[in-house]
Amino acid sequence: MAETNIFHPWEGYVKPFKIFGNLYFVGTIPASTHLIDTGEGLIVIDPGFPQSLYLVIENIHELGFQVKDIKYIVCTHGHYDHIGAVKALVELTGAKTFLGKEDLEYANGTVDLTWARELGAEYHEAFEPDVLLSDRDVIRLGNTEILCKSAPGHTPGTMAFFFDVTDGKKTYRAAMHGGVGRNSMYRKFLEEYGLSTEIRDKFIPAIDSMIDEKVDILLGNHVGNNDTVGKSQRMTEDYNPYIDENAWKEFLILTKQKYNQMIEEEENERASN
Repeated sequence: MAETNIFHPWEGYVKPFKIFGNLYFVGTIPASTHLIDTGEGLIVIDPGFPQSLYLVIENIHELGFQVKDIKYIVCTHGHYDHIGAVKALVELTGAKTFLGKEDLEYANGTVDLTWARELGAEYHEAFEPDVLLSDRDVIRLGNTEILCKSAPGHTPGTMAFFFDVTDGKKTYRAAMHGGVGRNSMYRKFLEEYGLSTEIRDKFIPAIDSMIDEKVDILLGNHVGNNDTVGKSQRMTEDYNPYIDENAWKEFLILTKQKYNQMIEEEENERASN
């Protein structure tokens, strides 16, 4: 997979493809975007950067769908690489928007915590979400029900999503944890913005609350979370590497290990100063 300059998200083009049944990948390397065909309209999960929205739109068209049929835009959390394109896509489609309630002030620009500055951009695309999500809310459209579970840490309002996907013959359970990056949980970052470290104390308990969920298809809101591109290249008519009942738990176990390593490194650094 070619490296992509995060400051030039349009360089991260990925050819769109079907993951399984009515679930598709239409995003880019620096910020994943998924599409669900519910039979009564389209759901987009994380439209990504505003600078690469045209790639997402082109990918949707290439798969034979119409952007005007997007009814819901569902966001995993309030960082720029996931919500930056929401406002423009709403203006194109009139779609209803969904975001974890604790990230409202990220989205509407009240606080400067979208990570846009860290990514070399400015957040000019503020919007007011139509629906503020809480733990165990359910989003319904057509044949799709998305169970939303609170997964704070990366941001206060990060959500995890669980939903069934089908090809009409088989049905599998897909899931996505909405934010596992440690970049916004480092003590140095939190202290720089005057934020309490208590937010990250919720990260592991939230993971533990969902680690035993039955999940057949692990999705990532970044391609590195589930080897999105690599799996697409290994897919054949007889083999779908996305269907893996162990991937969800293995991913969350690894996520916990990386988090605990971060905490240990910070404690060792503080002890040595």
